[in-house]
Amino acid sequence: MASFRKAYLLKQRIAGNMLRKNGVHGIGVGLRDPKRPKRGAAIIVYADALSTTVASKKNAKSKRPPTLPRYLKPRDGVPIRIVRSPRFCKRGSNGNGGKYTRRIRPVVAGYSVGTADASGTAGLIVSSDANGCSRLILSNNHVLADNNTGCFSPTLQPGGADGGTTAKDRIGQLERVTKLRKKRPNYLDAATSKPFRRSLLKPAYAVYGAVPGHVRSYKIGDRLKKVGRTTGVVTGTVESIHTDVQVDYGDYGNLGTITFKDQSVIRGKRPVSLEGDSGSVWLTNKGNLAAAVNFAGSENGMLSISYPIEWFMQVFGARVAKPRKGRMLRPQKGKSGKYMCIRPLPAKLVKSLRPIHASPRPHRRHV
Repeated sequence: MASFRKAYLLKQRIAGNMLRKNGVHGIGVGLRDPKRPKRGAAIIVYADALSTTVASKKNAKSKRPPTLPRYLKPRDGVPIRIVRSPRFCKRGSNGNGGKYTRRIRPVVAGYSVGTADASGTAGLIVSSDANGCSRLILSNNHVLADNNTGCFSPTLQPGGADGGTTAKDRIGQLERVTKLRKKRPNYLDAATSKPFRRSLLKPAYAVYGAVPGHVRSYKIGDRLKKVGRTTGVVTGTVESIHTDVQVDYGDYGNLGTITFKDQSVIRGKRPVSLEGDSGSVWLTNKGNLAAAVNFAGSENGMLSISYPIEWFMQVFGARVAKPRKGRMLRPQKGKSGKYMCIRPLPAKLVKSLRPIHASPRPHRRHV
């Protein structure tokens, strides 16, 4: 039985080379057999159908089982499990959504938000002060920012893809954003928006109500839930962590396909990450604690690509905004198991990911 430590160390060694293989979209650490967790860890390779069917023409004609290429065979006692998946792409939307696309005041997490060009999801109401009383919207760079820049960008609710207009639906503006990088690994797609008035935001989450804090860690196999602009109320299971992925951003910021390291892949029984769900925040099944931020997904929506919300809190120096009623909980440490759980970012990396402040511009206030 392979340990999660062995699987993690092997993944670190082979990830760079593996992601260069045609049709491979991600590589991480998960369970050898999700139905029998005690069988231990495995390397999880996310790849399209063509790359998992690698039989030669000779094998195909003779109807022999497909032969795995050498790079997909077990190493150091760690099995490699191939998970068929279409490519991964960002989840901002220019199309139609569901019931969470309507205009709502005050704004709560789970509803459409964005710019004049597109819509995503207001993931969570957070605060940048020590007592948790200020209010900001947490979402993604590609939901709240202008083409991966810190240029002034008005925030609309609902977003532009849902009929929001600058004249009637402008609630705030981009506050801070982490730049996405084309030539270096990325860790989070994140931005915050500052409202024109504090009262425009309510520290609450659609359907689930108050969010009393966040977890610093979660593990493979944990079940989570969320509300997104497009898919609405969904649940999912953490299938892999420490997962390096290639995500297609198209022409946004002229990025094309870029790499993210150590992400979490969360699987649903139905789509959990469709266009417009970018920015939505996964909560723990019990306690409604914020756990992870969705920013991308497989083309069929069955897989959510998310990063730990603890990383956002570290990089932005933020916390969950204090609800009007009820008490706030200290960040929960989560379960034991160093390599089976997500981990905080090292201090040196946090410093290198420091967000930039948006360029200030005069604005008109709207409600």
